[in-house]
Amino acid sequence: MLKKLLVGAMCFLAFSCKKTDSTTVTPSSNNPIFDISVLQNKFSSNVTVSIDGDYLVIKSNGIPDHKSPYFASTDSRYEAYNGTNTNFSLNPNRISEQSYVFKIPLKPTKASTSAATPLGPIGVSLNGVPFFNQYAANYQPLTNEINTLDQYLGHPQQTGQYHYHIEPTYLTGKYGKSVFLGVLLDGFPVYGPIENGKAVTNADLDNLHGHSHATTEFPNGIYHYHITETDPYLNGAGFYGTAGTLSR
Repeated sequence: MLKKLLVGAMCFLAFSCKKTDSTTVTPSSNNPIFDISVLQNKFSSNVTVSIDGDYLVIKSNGIPDHKSPYFASTDSRYEAYNGTNTNFSLNPNRISEQSYVFKIPLKPTKASTSAATPLGPIGVSLNGVPFFNQYAANYQPLTNEINTLDQYLGHPQQTGQYHYHIEPTYLTGKYGKSVFLGVLLDGFPVYGPIENGKAVTNADLDNLHGHSHATTEFPNGIYHYHITETDPYLNGAGFYGTAGTLSR
């Protein structure tokens, strides 16, 4: 009997003292684990979305599902600029097909340190067009580059990657200004510039350009980014979570 008690006690101690795998994230009230699998069916039909282990995998060719003056003039998707910016200037680049594979954490958590967003894609919108951060080349302000944005506020860079730095007005016009518009590489969602019937301002958000509360997709609450009318437009000082990967 004593032997059995000793064995049981040793087993209990071995279990309770077992070292937690350092790669395992333990949820807490300060850093809960979210599940973004609910977003799988939110993207447009031209975007392929699947779950692969711990990742939401989003595949896109990066071609917008709207017209643009950045398609070749002989292309049926070409549309001359008809926006409101009287300073619009067509840049020399043209839209070309890409092969994006975004691997985004399925269960994102807050990172211990917020990494700065890179130049290039930092996330993906509902129609498969990438989000870029608030900088032009060499981390310069968007001041001049804004004048090259087409009527849907996107444009291509040197290798033909069409992208949005600011509000994707084709999407907000189609789905509304308060809806889910895409996700950043760290797994946290991006919402439009209206919330609870009023415009979101930078003062409503933290230094990463987001905040936490319930949304339509996440009724129990989640950290999320918002697009605003002023710099930094989409993301501030870096990712809230740990970024996944992008291959192309």
